[in-house]
Amino acid sequence: MSSTAAASRRLSSSAATATAKRPAMAENAGGAKPAGRMAAQQPKKRVALGNLTNVAAGAVGRTGCGKVAVVTAGNARLHSATSTVPVKKGSLASARNVITNRGSAVKSVSTRPTPVTSCRGSTTQKEIVPPPKLPAAMPIVAPPIVPCSSFVSPRHSADSMSTDETMSTCDSMKSPDFEYIDNGDSSVLDSLQRRANANLRISEDSDVEGAKWKKDATAPMEIDTICDVDNNYEDTQLCATLASDIYMHLREAETRKRPATDFLEKMQKDVNPSMRAILIDWLVEVAEEYRLVPDTLYLTVNYIDRYLSGNEINRQRLQLLGVACMLIAAKYEEICAPQVEEFCYITDNTYFKDEVLDMEASVLNYLKFEMTAPTPKCFLRRFVRVAQVCDEDPALHLEFLANYVAELSLLEYSLLAYPPSLVAASAVFLSKFILQPTKCPWNSTLAHYTQYKASELCDCVKALHRLFSVGPGSNLPAIREKYSQHKYKFVAKKQCPPLVPADFFRDATC
Repeated sequence: MSSTAAASRRLSSSAATATAKRPAMAENAGGAKPAGRMAAQQPKKRVALGNLTNVAAGAVGRTGCGKVAVVTAGNARLHSATSTVPVKKGSLASARNVITNRGSAVKSVSTRPTPVTSCRGSTTQKEIVPPPKLPAAMPIVAPPIVPCSSFVSPRHSADSMSTDETMSTCDSMKSPDFEYIDNGDSSVLDSLQRRANANLRISEDSDVEGAKWKKDATAPMEIDTICDVDNNYEDTQLCATLASDIYMHLREAETRKRPATDFLEKMQKDVNPSMRAILIDWLVEVAEEYRLVPDTLYLTVNYIDRYLSGNEINRQRLQLLGVACMLIAAKYEEICAPQVEEFCYITDNTYFKDEVLDMEASVLNYLKFEMTAPTPKCFLRRFVRVAQVCDEDPALHLEFLANYVAELSLLEYSLLAYPPSLVAASAVFLSKFILQPTKCPWNSTLAHYTQYKASELCDCVKALHRLFSVGPGSNLPAIREKYSQHKYKFVAKKQCPPLVPADFFRDATC
């Protein structure tokens, strides 16, 4: 009775403890809102980015995004804590039962006499297919085709044969059905020879068969050869039949939806290239925080530059313009775009919801709702694919490195003088040079599909090379830190040769 009472007391105390802990666990699992999120519910009017030249040092423009990063880190810790819950495994007793049963099964098998296989049959209980009858003129005894379940190798007894050996033996029996005896008076060897020729496609003409059985791996490309990139008609997403027309349309559209190349000198009085670079660097962090697709970032920069080309704005409202343009681009590209309140929160509630919406309407009206604009990312996808088809460079390293160089170009105001297609082609040129400094980066295939000669890329490649080597500076670390991660193969940490040889820009050599 005393033990029963003690057990009941322990049970009641444990239940009371679990009841007391349940609200705390529910609060942790539900994810209590951080202090920053609570502050978002009470927006307070603050100065936007202030003097953008001092934003990097004081981190005024990054307070909102940094606060989001803290929330994300907390969620990651919570996820890691919940993910360490041990998986329920079988009990020790059940494992012992399995071992006992397996031992008894092995013991029962070992007590049986060892079966002896012969070409006429087997000692197993299952029915064996009888051997085929042979003509009297050919006294050849063919071994029977034994089913996989009853097949036992002569070298192994039933005691020592494992499951893996049985499965491998069964798989080896799943070869093409050979005819041991052919119809007519032909011999077994002739029959097997004909079947082997039919299956292996062996032909006397080695040149013809060699042409048929070429590997998919491409040989080193010659100078005058052009690889066919649009030959995959099975993948509908590649649009092989329309790819060339789509590219020509994008080349035509990029000339009509480009920003002015000198709007900071002629139109803006309170904004300089350094402020523009700081804003874009901050938008890269926002896009990375909300996991937006790269096209959203490129379109955001395009909307900002096109709006600044015809509207004067002061530095206090520059961050508001960037947030409104990213909201528009996210609605255009994303499946689930962030809400307006989210963009107000990442600015540390510097702007109210109505201000963001008013700026959004102003941008849309000025751009006349022409939101489709070719960006370097549109051309980069095709150019990287062309470079990967006829090259032995690592595919992912080339793709990530080209994306890194193209995103660095967004920070540089002077690169607006080059069309997006030229920037994308130059990014591929520089990426191939970084991966293989001794090999000419440009070839006939790239020149054919990009419609750019190597000499036409010289100035833009040198500008990107200088930007890659020197870097955007310590006050603009977002893109470099982004591509220094493992998921991007650490391409931002690659070393670049100090000079691109002038011979690589000669059209005759490439």
